[in-house]
Amino acid sequence: MNVIDPILRIASEIRNLVGRVQANKERCYRVAQRVKALEELVRPIQQRETVRTCVEVEKALKELCITLESAQELIKKYTLASWVHRILNSNNHGDEFSSVNERLNDAFQILSGALQVEQSSMLHKVFELASREKEDEMDRREDEKELQRLLLEYMKDQKEKTDAMLRQFEHVKVNVEKVVAILKRPKVTSVDIRMIKLDELKYEHPKKPFMTTATSEVYRGEYHGFAVAIKRYINPVNTSPKEVRSVFNKEVDTMKRFESPNILRMFGICVHESRPNPEFLIIMEYCEKGSLRQFLDSGCKLSWTRKARICLGAVQGLYRLHQTEEKSNVHGYINSYKFLVAEGYKIKLAGFELSKTETSLKKQTKAEDVRSPHYSSPQMLGNTNHVYSKECEMYSFGIVLWEVATCRRPFEGVDLL
Repeated sequence: MNVIDPILRIASEIRNLVGRVQANKERCYRVAQRVKALEELVRPIQQRETVRTCVEVEKALKELCITLESAQELIKKYTLASWVHRILNSNNHGDEFSSVNERLNDAFQILSGALQVEQSSMLHKVFELASREKEDEMDRREDEKELQRLLLEYMKDQKEKTDAMLRQFEHVKVNVEKVVAILKRPKVTSVDIRMIKLDELKYEHPKKPFMTTATSEVYRGEYHGFAVAIKRYINPVNTSPKEVRSVFNKEVDTMKRFESPNILRMFGICVHESRPNPEFLIIMEYCEKGSLRQFLDSGCKLSWTRKARICLGAVQGLYRLHQTEEKSNVHGYINSYKFLVAEGYKIKLAGFELSKTETSLKKQTKAEDVRSPHYSSPQMLGNTNHVYSKECEMYSFGIVLWEVATCRRPFEGVDLL
């Protein structure tokens, strides 16, 4: 396979780059370790003629090559003299490592399953979920500890500059303080998805909700220092709190597998039983700029670079949903309202989290069962019995990308009903 040589070459270049990194060393070393494990998995393919005809393996190798190029570019950033300025002007370097590690893990799962190689059980230890998350958390802490030290040294050096550079130094100092504050801020993924007590929430009810639907009201609140959106169900179906808790507990493990910087974070549910009728709340990450459609309608001016980053965040969220399970998952209702815009223009895929728990609480309406024709593929429009698939969903996603590029509504002024 022609793609194997580039994979082995890039893997070798990554190992050479790691020796020159100046920041985020632990995470760079961990990426290199996982790349080496994948390299050991790929190398025997050159001597295995039966594998050469496997389309699934060839596809996985091509995707791995793209992922390794992303890993190489990420590590290269921290070998350059300008790495300090990159960190000062960006607060998402942790998300970059999370994305690369997730994609490396996906590549390992696909290749090891397709090849069924003898050493897969040994290499699997490198990518085993529990140990991988523990290793990544330890690496993050070590890197951030070292990063704080380096940034403080950078501040000291700047203070020794001449008075002519004083204004520039003040600007740098402010940025350093912001980065240190971000590093000290608790991570969303460090909080378990669980049953939440009402006294753990700073909850604005009965003040006016910022969003209302036919079945719920959504309020802004606070949970353990995080800004959260709290969905309160209006007249929930006659489901007992015990049944709701049972459904929720079954869904928690599934939601943990979908954790990603580009998927809306769920913190859990709260069941308040002190009133005559139980009150059910779902607590999720708050996205200050609302849905992507609302953001595009706000009249904001977006550069092509910003549009490209928005599209990248959206595709990473959808990729995580499609690739997490052995059998591809589909969202089912992809449109620009299902992507939310958080602080720093981060894009979060929403609308499928804790779906079984929500079904046990809210009364279904006919409108919820109908997909918008603006996002329906030609196959779905031409045949009402056509089975919805990942291909149909990618058509819907293409419409969303068009919306970002043009900042317009799809088929505006055209009656499709």
